Amino acid sequence: MPVGTDGKPGGATRVRSMKSIVLRVRLVGGASMDVTYDEPAARDEDEVVDHIVASLAQDSGVLRCRHGDRLLVLYGRGVAAVEVAPRGAVL
Repeated sequence: MPVGTDGKPGGATRVRSMKSIVLRVRLVGGASMDVTYDEPAARDEDEVVDHIVASLAQDSGVLRCRHGDRLLVLYGRGVAAVEVAPRGAVL
């Protein structure tokens, strides 16, 4: 039996969905790629975008993303621009 947020079996449960966003990333060398970034703790898309910008703005900023089936680590120093479109990029 599932345990609810009140700690009792069968109590009220709250499931939080993972916010996922598709980004078009332009690298310093001129190449671009479309990646998916997941933020499990985010409440909405704006919060995810804020986290991405804050991470990549740091000197040692990195993001774990997906490009198709592959895990990809983006280093902030190699990113020239990040595009977030309402319709999303094409993967």
